[in-house]
Amino acid sequence: MAPNETKLAIFPAFHDVDGKAVIIVGDGAEAAAKVRLVGETRARIKLFTRDPSPELFRDAEAAAAEIIRLVPADEDFAGAALAFIATGDEETDKALRGGAKSQGVPVNVVDRPELCDFHTPALVNRAPLAVAIGTAGVAPVLARHVRARIETLLAPAYGDLAGLAERIRGAVVAAIPSGEARRRFWARFFSGAVAEKVFAGKVDEAQAAAEGLIGTSDADGHVSLVGAGPGAADLLTLRAQRALQEADVIVYDRLVPAAIVAQGRRDADRIFVGKAKGAHSASQSEINDIIIREARAGRRVVRLKSGDPLIFGRAGEEVDALREAGVPFDIVPGVTAAFAAAAEAEIPLTLRGVASSLVFVTGHDADGRTLPDWAGLALNGTTVAVYMGLTVASKVAKRLVEAGLRPSVPVAVIENASLPSQRAFAGPLDELGRMTADAELHGPTLFIIGDVVAAGRLAVEPAPLAELAA
Repeated sequence: MAPNETKLAIFPAFHDVDGKAVIIVGDGAEAAAKVRLVGETRARIKLFTRDPSPELFRDAEAAAAEIIRLVPADEDFAGAALAFIATGDEETDKALRGGAKSQGVPVNVVDRPELCDFHTPALVNRAPLAVAIGTAGVAPVLARHVRARIETLLAPAYGDLAGLAERIRGAVVAAIPSGEARRRFWARFFSGAVAEKVFAGKVDEAQAAAEGLIGTSDADGHVSLVGAGPGAADLLTLRAQRALQEADVIVYDRLVPAAIVAQGRRDADRIFVGKAKGAHSASQSEINDIIIREARAGRRVVRLKSGDPLIFGRAGEEVDALREAGVPFDIVPGVTAAFAAAAEAEIPLTLRGVASSLVFVTGHDADGRTLPDWAGLALNGTTVAVYMGLTVASKVAKRLVEAGLRPSVPVAVIENASLPSQRAFAGPLDELGRMTADAELHGPTLFIIGDVVAAGRLAVEPAPLAELAA
């Protein structure tokens, strides 16, 4: 996609229409749709119509619109906040648009994007919260589909939560003068006990909890050890997204894609501490020092790790350091690479009669040696997922065969699991070294070793599953 295709041709904004006139011109269904849309606001609707359809008349009455059975003159547009033209006749639309423009009124001409000063979004109303979805007029049906999905995500109680925030805003500003401290207050307000009470329908209790929250101190920082998942942005958990949005500082690894880091709060500081085999941007002790230092400065820190932080992510060392320093923390799990790789290749990691256990291992130890102690695990119907084994693929296969695993056991090799650049293939265990060398793999690569690979979609020639079960 060309760079310009990733930029919007429109700038989304919200118009203030509270108590102001919004003019709608037309007789039929399109005018009725605009009446219903504007009727969700506190605007004063002035409907100019010569011969309103029954649908339009009903909607206008329901919205308490002023019905004027005339074609508007130029001066009728004076002082309006917005104008919608929906006559369906091109020449009439152009003339009425000219009248509105002569009075300085922004105009939307239905189904004529080239005549529009603004485009009408699909609206999700959780007043005072509003979500508007627009496509610059090119795909309104798509906007409606997206709106339907958002409607299911935003419970009506979000409006109550936003309303409560509006009611206590003055008290918050008076009690918490610091901008950053105030932002942290709102983060706790919208994601903590106050929000939970609102969603449970206990609005009075929520208000009392919110008022109590105003008087509490949030001077201490906090660290969240967050799993970024295998790379695909849509595999990031909701809890991880929330932590990123509340972060003052994001400390992230080399394997975390830029699209994931970008989901953090825009004005959060970003600190890269990427590590690769033999090339460390920051040592583990330096990373520990960074997250402790930032938390002690009263900041909310997200330590963002690829996959799940507790699986080969050295989170245990960071947890020990945070406990010793007395810094509060939490752990947000993520989708680990083995799960994503297996899902993409349609490999069941466990399968009745074939594999009833699953083991995660790494290809080499802290000193870089190929590990010998897990080789026997694959002998008894265990599926083995090997992380960080690309540079020692031949040694991994050799040790497994030496441990007694048959050379023909199928192995899946998945590079860049869950990403558009993913590559996956399979073959017998004794060909693992050659397969990885021939493929010239460079991205994060995971091996799945075991007879379950035969049940996936990758082309491989192991024994039939019926024989494996026997």
